[in-house]
Amino acid sequence: MNDYMIQLHNGAQALGLTLTADEETRLARFLELLLERNQHVNLTAITEPREVASKHFLDSLSVETIWHPRPGDRAIDIGTGAGFPGIPLAIRHPEVAFVLNDSVRKKVDFLRDAVTDLRLPNVVPFWERAETLGRNGQYRQQFNVAFARAVAHLGALIEYALPLLKVGGTLIAMKGPSGEREIPECAQVLALIGGEVTGTHHLSLPEAGERLLIAVRKTRVTRQEFPREPGMMKKKPLFLDSTRSTP
Repeated sequence: MNDYMIQLHNGAQALGLTLTADEETRLARFLELLLERNQHVNLTAITEPREVASKHFLDSLSVETIWHPRPGDRAIDIGTGAGFPGIPLAIRHPEVAFVLNDSVRKKVDFLRDAVTDLRLPNVVPFWERAETLGRNGQYRQQFNVAFARAVAHLGALIEYALPLLKVGGTLIAMKGPSGEREIPECAQVLALIGGEVTGTHHLSLPEAGERLLIAVRKTRVTRQEFPREPGMMKKKPLFLDSTRSTP
């Protein structure tokens, strides 16, 4: 077993997870595909295999410390980039249907090739802005869980993600250790969109440092006006807006 796979195997055990031989084989192949394509297309700044194993793969798998999927669940990875956390989780959970969403076409093109190579029929890469996806009836209020890894301020993530979730669904925001500071700034957007922060989970990953998972549950149907147009979201983010009245 390669050094980086030992790192991944042991790191997963430290998280309370057991990787099967098939899962390890597919994850190793995904690492190869990622580094091969990265020579031609900028997918990740992390290129040392041990760092990829810790900072991408283990970081992705860490959501399993609070996420308990059920057969038939639908999951969306918002701003998936090179496929994190979506691809490692999809390898682990063939019973869950995943949409991997990103606004950068070259990354989605890579993911389509990777999904074919890895034989992951439960994964659909989708090229679109998250704000636009949330207004598409095919995707709006269709998901049980949404993941977002180092994408944006928690307040922006709530406006991106909650329109995509079914009532009772959960956004899992993957943050650095200081991410908890964003929670008090989200009272307004939570009231407008319809959600509540249900928990935070701190953890430490080998060679990757401290991480924070923030769980946000959708509590009611989101009003049709959300998410707003991309320009409006950037010009007037709700988590900085104290002038709007709550419902």
